[in-house]
Amino acid sequence: MANPLIAIVGRPNVGKSTFFNKVAGRKISITENRPGVTRDRIYASCEWRGRPFTLIDTGGLEVKSEDTMWQHIAKQAEIAIETADVILFFTDGKEGLTASDYDVATILRHSRKPVVLVVNKIDEYSQDKLFEFYSLGLGDPFGVSSEHSRGIGDVLDCAVEHFPKSEQEEDESLKIAVVGKPNAGKSSLVNKILGSERSIVTPIAGTTRDAIDTPFVRDGKKYTIIDTAGIRRKRSVEDNVEYYSVLRAFDAIRRADVVVLVVDAGEGLTEQDVRIIGGVHEEGKPSVVVMNKWDTIEKDTHTVQKFEEKLKEDLKFMDYYKSVYISAKTGQRTEKVIELCDAVHEHAKFRIPTGALNDLLSDAMRISEPPSYLGRRLKLFYASEVAVCPPTFALVVNDENLLHFSYKRYLENVIREAYDFSGTPVRILVRNRKDDE
Repeated sequence: MANPLIAIVGRPNVGKSTFFNKVAGRKISITENRPGVTRDRIYASCEWRGRPFTLIDTGGLEVKSEDTMWQHIAKQAEIAIETADVILFFTDGKEGLTASDYDVATILRHSRKPVVLVVNKIDEYSQDKLFEFYSLGLGDPFGVSSEHSRGIGDVLDCAVEHFPKSEQEEDESLKIAVVGKPNAGKSSLVNKILGSERSIVTPIAGTTRDAIDTPFVRDGKKYTIIDTAGIRRKRSVEDNVEYYSVLRAFDAIRRADVVVLVVDAGEGLTEQDVRIIGGVHEEGKPSVVVMNKWDTIEKDTHTVQKFEEKLKEDLKFMDYYKSVYISAKTGQRTEKVIELCDAVHEHAKFRIPTGALNDLLSDAMRISEPPSYLGRRLKLFYASEVAVCPPTFALVVNDENLLHFSYKRYLENVIREAYDFSGTPVRILVRNRKDDE
């Protein structure tokens, strides 16, 4: 069974994300002293007294606001309420009760879910500071200070009492990070794959601020898809919130098993797209290049070929790339994205038997003689695949300085021609025999 879900809800700027980060043990949600910073649902796997659970941070609920963005944020919070097993209702002990608190409390009572009422920002505890919150009709309030980590344990003790009895399964899902420039259609693709409005999607670039993990199952296989904020050039990032959003996107790349780069086909592969996928390559992650908004392109019989030629030119440093042309808006070929993610991940964890690898490279060195310098010629004593994800090969030679970059690339191409490592980087390490003894 899945982990129990705890959703943190409340009006804006009452300290929900600070509490979330404290419990998660690291900064996942972006915290800044202004409302509206957290926009989507943010998930973290947590544990309290041996009870694992998933904690969900949400944007602030402004129930009566007519602003488009606040309405989107409220919708995301309402989805979190519907899916949660327990709800932590956050209020502000310094500001006191507001009309918005009563509006949120009404929604929570109608949800019929267990609700733990939390009065945050109580730096010096006094029961007198909690009396007015009984008027919300949601039971005894817990006074806490998320900033100073006071009272958090009492809140979690109460929350876990409402958990259903279940055993936690180890997370063995395939983690897929979806990255790209702002407004390339990342969230639209995520929503199409999930079949629900998981992330906020508007025509406004930069709507997604955090890296959002969503687990799902397809054909019996477990996945976690990570929607990220758009990555702009450094000189274009001025806002603190956007700066941390970009950091989250790169963190998502590092912890992903596969990375999907979403490109606006109307713009084509830009310099910034190449920088992003270059970072993915340096991290050693298998990847898929998704040319989105294909429905907006005027096409003839040679259109795909022309796009592919441009990709090959721009991505010649990683000519192993895999591409697919889709429309997240219409759903055209979006099913191919997950299929390709599965394929490139399988390639990334494939192991070549040591005997077969040595036979392959020995034949290659007979066909194309190794380089020499001052009468000394490169000799290969032994080769093995020492790691996967990415596939990493160690070559034990007589002198690593004799292995020129071009010959190293030749050996990589030989390996790729014999085995399908498309979509994943390949690393080749060189060791002198004396270093290996």
